[in-house]
Order: sequence, then C-alpha cells, then structure tokens
Amino acid sequence: MKVIIFGASGRTGQLAVAQALAAGMEVTAFVRNPQALAATANLRIVIGQVLNYEDVRQAIAGQDAVVSCLGGPGTQVSTVITEMTGTIVQAMQAVGVKRIVQMSSAGIHDELPGIVGKFVALMLKNPLRDHRGAFAILAQSGLEYTVARPLSLVDGPLTGVYREVETGVPAKARNIARADVAHFLIKAVQDETYVGESIGLAY
Repeated sequence: MKVIIFGASGRTGQLAVAQALAAGMEVTAFVRNPQALAATANLRIVIGQVLNYEDVRQAIAGQDAVVSCLGGPGTQVSTVITEMTGTIVQAMQAVGVKRIVQMSSAGIHDELPGIVGKFVALMLKNPLRDHRGAFAILAQSGLEYTVARPLSLVDGPLTGVYREVETGVPAKARNIARADVAHFLIKAVQDETYVGESIGLAY
C-alpha cells in the first residue's frame, strides 16, 4: 500500500511514519521541515505547504490512501485544520484517491461526559471548533473517511492495546499514548470496516 502522511514531522506523525514502514507500506511524508525525518527505504519525503493546493495535489497523486496527523496552534482561535482538510479533500477528489484516516480529538461531537468533560470542552473550545469544521468537510466529501478521536495524548510506549468506541469515549478513561494513536491510524487505513466511522480512543 502507498500512503501519504500529512503532519509527518509531528510527534504522532513521526510514529505513524515509523509504524507504516514497519507494516511494509510505501510511505510519502509530507512536511515543511525535512530535518525532522531521515530518508530510508520505502520512505519519500516531500516538502510543501498543506494550504498550497498544487503541492498537495501533486503529492497525493498515485497514493492509495491518506493519513492526516495535522494539528493546530494550541488553544488559539483558528480555522487552519479545517482549511488544511479542505485542501487535502479537494486534492483527493481531483486525483481519485478515496481513503483517508484523520486524527482529530475527543470532544468534537460534544461527547465528553460529566462536569470535567464540560470544563475540558470549554478550555478546548477553539481547537474543537476547528476539528468540527474538518470533520464536517470529511463527512460531506464522499470519500472513504475514518476519524480518530483520542482522549488526552501522552508520551508512552506502543502497546497496541486500547479501547475503541464508535459513540462517545471509552468509559472512565483519561488518555492514550501517541504511539497507540499512530497504531490505530495505520491499522484503520488498511481496514474497510472503519470507513465512515468516528472512533473514540483511550486506555
């Protein structure tokens, strides 16, 4: 499988690249900063801007699937994730690539429970609004999308053992390691049963 990973130089993105290569995929890493990754067998590094349609279209052409680990500017007001998703979707439609798995965030469906959930949703209202905009684009795109909704991201080893739910978030859960989020992204891009799903992830 040929897969392009956006946000490949980020903390989750680098893990997704490594795991995709370990799974035998041919990987294109789309980055602004090529110094974050070193070229290896089956890894092609493409330098570009995600908001530049032509950069994205050329990079996606010939791929089997897209994995997006793109993030935004913290808790600031922004629409950058929505805009980048729009560019990727437009390019995919233009070149005929159908499959995309995108890392989003728990809370985009107002699914965080209890008082703590309401407090977290209030703190993260700006990034969640941006992720909701991106989800709306994917849901209306006609593409074969999967959205990952991890709870709080932490650093930790790859375990491959975590909970997945289609509605809400895993009960009494708090976090998940970036390595296991990457594991889900690479697993899901190869599994058609996740098409059209928005999956909550946590331990």
